[in-house]
Amino acid sequence: MKKIEAIIKPFKLEEVKDALSEVGIEGMTVTEVKGFGRQKGHTEIYRGSEYTVDFLPKIKIEIVVADSQQEPAVLAIIKSAKTGKIGDGKVFVSTVEQAVRIRTEERGEAAV
Repeated sequence: MKKIEAIIKPFKLEEVKDALSEVGIEGMTVTEVKGFGRQKGHTEIYRGSEYTVDFLPKIKIEIVVADSQQEPAVLAIIKSAKTGKIGDGKVFVSTVEQAVRIRTEERGEAAV
């Protein structure tokens, strides 16, 4: 099993959710996060004062999938989250050793 974590722009969440649903992935965890990469934030003016916003709002999506679903899921995220501009985000894939559904105690891919 693989855990896919994607950091995306907030306005892309619905598109990513729909794209993942189209490839058969239903469950996900979504978290509102803040961060920055190469863009290093930006400058804004509020009530006449200029200030720097270092951490930009992002959305973190976490899904756990069977090994066979990894590539379709990653491609769906990339295709739907991409704007072609700086700050589109990142996708991280890591191995999951075990998963257990608490309610039924199912283990492995059956728990996902």
